[in-house]
Amino acid sequence: MLSFYICYPNLKEHRFSFSLSPIIKNITKYFYQMNHLLRSRFQGFSLLIFSVILFINTTNGQTVKDSTAADSILQKQIEAQMLNNNPVTQPAPQQTRSGLSANPDIGVIGDFQTSYNSQGKKNFDAYLNETEISLQSIVDPYIRADFFLSLSRDPDTHKYGIDVEEGYLTTLSLPAKLQLKAGKFKEALGRINPVHAHALPFVDLPNAYVNYFGHEGLNDEGVSLSWLVPTKTFYQELIFQGTAGASESPSFHRGDNNQFIYLAHLKNFFTLSDNATLELGITGVTGPNDSAATTNIAAGDLTYKWKPVQLNTYHSLTWQNEFFYSNAKYLNNQKQNTFGLYSFIEYQTGKRWFLTGRYDYAEKPYNKNIVEQAYSLTAGWLATEFSKMEFEGKTTEDNTQPRYYQAWIRWIFVIGAHGAHQY
Repeated sequence: MLSFYICYPNLKEHRFSFSLSPIIKNITKYFYQMNHLLRSRFQGFSLLIFSVILFINTTNGQTVKDSTAADSILQKQIEAQMLNNNPVTQPAPQQTRSGLSANPDIGVIGDFQTSYNSQGKKNFDAYLNETEISLQSIVDPYIRADFFLSLSRDPDTHKYGIDVEEGYLTTLSLPAKLQLKAGKFKEALGRINPVHAHALPFVDLPNAYVNYFGHEGLNDEGVSLSWLVPTKTFYQELIFQGTAGASESPSFHRGDNNQFIYLAHLKNFFTLSDNATLELGITGVTGPNDSAATTNIAAGDLTYKWKPVQLNTYHSLTWQNEFFYSNAKYLNNQKQNTFGLYSFIEYQTGKRWFLTGRYDYAEKPYNKNIVEQAYSLTAGWLATEFSKMEFEGKTTEDNTQPRYYQAWIRWIFVIGAHGAHQY
């Protein structure tokens, strides 16, 4: 009898036997003939061989019978397993929120800075500028929630306070390519305003942006409705937002009446080649100011990005620009039309090194005769996706005071989860 073993997944080992009965029968017949011819001389030997062959034949028949039964059991087990693995007969399990998936993604970002300012008596300083805590999660198949808590340092009192920097819900399945956002959020004004400060390639904010919107920017409570325009040749998004009114802003004010801030933004994104993209945005904002009148601001942004497919780890270039035009009405029907802009070029010189040069031009919203011009240069070292350092030097020229100089060193570090930033 010849035996061999086959092992199937999730099944026991089985032995298969190959029957030697036909061969043994022929051998038996041959020995019968030999026994008849040689009976006189080899009678005892012949009988011994015949007995051994008969025993082997009998044993082999029993083994085959047992193997056949085992094969039947094995076949039934294989059929049962194939039936269980059939995707048609076994429906997919329902998705439920388990104990693990119910927890939000939690991340902490630290922003430590040292600074120098040629103005004033105290020229050097070192401080933990901000700690940001993010909690983000899918609520259900229809909405997601994002919260960003800020523990920031007051530059005057040097004390730390906690504030909800952002906290909003975003729909995930509205029809007609619509998306609704409700809560407190950074408004869709150009390129810098929607981005958190630690994600920018420089430490300070452009002068024109600060003059019109403050260091916190347009960050307010309200609703936002965006529509992805069904264009085929390029990406286009239209956003409408209404908010209660900024509490701290040089241009807008949260009043006691039913006046709100309204914003409209049109984003156009073009893929120029496999290596380059171009984005053009137009924004309009209107709302009450601190003189119980209205301020209207028109803004435009233009961003060109080059990132070669073959060398994208070591070289890239970004050219970003924003323009602001303000029409503000004050008491006694006074009007101020002012203008501001910034433009920077960021070039990646190596795998971890970036160099950014920026120019600022800014008029004061309340007086166009006060003009600021600034030049800055920033070297950024991106150690990993969880930490980076930036070294910035800046000089500012103002027609009302002498030129002054500033410098910063910023160290950003991240622990936990943190989502990708806007492209």
